[in-house]
Amino acid sequence: MLLELALWLSQDIRGFNVFGYITLRTVLAALTALAISLIAGPGVIRWLTAKKIGQAVRDNGPKSHLTKAGTPTMGGALILISIGITVLLWGDLRNDYVWVTLFVTLGFGAVGWVDDWRKVVHRDPKGLASRWKYLWTSLIALAAAIYLGVTAATPAQTELIVPFFKAVSYPLGVVGFIALSYFVINGTSHAVNLTDGLDGLAIMPTVMVAGALAIFAYVAGHVGFSKYLGVPYVAGAGELAVFCGAICGAGLGFLWFNAYPAEVFMGDVGALGLGAALGTIAVIVRQEIVLFIMGGLFVAETLSVMLQVLYFKATGGKRIFRMAPLHHHYELSGWKETQVVVRFWIITIMLVLFGLSTLKLR
Repeated sequence: MLLELALWLSQDIRGFNVFGYITLRTVLAALTALAISLIAGPGVIRWLTAKKIGQAVRDNGPKSHLTKAGTPTMGGALILISIGITVLLWGDLRNDYVWVTLFVTLGFGAVGWVDDWRKVVHRDPKGLASRWKYLWTSLIALAAAIYLGVTAATPAQTELIVPFFKAVSYPLGVVGFIALSYFVINGTSHAVNLTDGLDGLAIMPTVMVAGALAIFAYVAGHVGFSKYLGVPYVAGAGELAVFCGAICGAGLGFLWFNAYPAEVFMGDVGALGLGAALGTIAVIVRQEIVLFIMGGLFVAETLSVMLQVLYFKATGGKRIFRMAPLHHHYELSGWKETQVVVRFWIITIMLVLFGLSTLKLR
């Protein structure tokens, strides 16, 4: 909306043309979302506390987490609201990619809201049944994947790009692209959700990955840069840099309250929505493998759960890890919660830098 106003004013006042630059609007989006989160945060926390929307802790989790019971949860709604308002203010609302990403983000967030609500109101730590959660997220992811597949303007937009190689890509076709997109969006969403188990653990890696994806989005949407760096040109993808800026700002604002000891938890409403947003943006800018690299923490957390379950069933009760997801294993191994969180952040920083290197190392 502010972009439209600026473009209208630029007809008479040339200085307003500056708001047409994606780079400036990305910075403004980050600052706007950060301000919304910081200003609205205390009020949201007070409201959640007054409504007794507190975290229900699993009985079979680490004993140190029992002290977290009652801490306000569903704070991820603050993140999604900040992102939504910011994107509507600074994003180009004529861009289909903006609306697709916003639809997926809020859709997955709505599923997470229902899950969190069941946990809070019904005092059921398991929340929404897994089959229903997966069904609804699958429908949303599939709808987005189909739309992106059938509206792809060029064959390059449906190819699987292999990083570190200039001319290595695999044509997927529309059907293959839809299948891959579905798994990336849904998988990333649930991976971030599994990672969200310690104060600040999931939100900072999300911010880091979103910041890197903003660079990929800008490059993919720029004719000159995409050609020079050997990245598929996707007309309009640059606008997603603004969306990524909003994620970064909203995430950092939330971290202010979510840092140890957390005043509020993200809940599924935030984790599912943010993960789906990252997956959708990676699909649009054709960087699914790079997302896999940069989001290595999310991948490791997910694999730890899968391996633990499979090994447990195959051996009749034996375990690979002390507890899954992976962050609980290190907690029970003697690491303090803050040590786990900061060390996982450091690992994510290295992975994100490695992912960014794929832009030039080809």
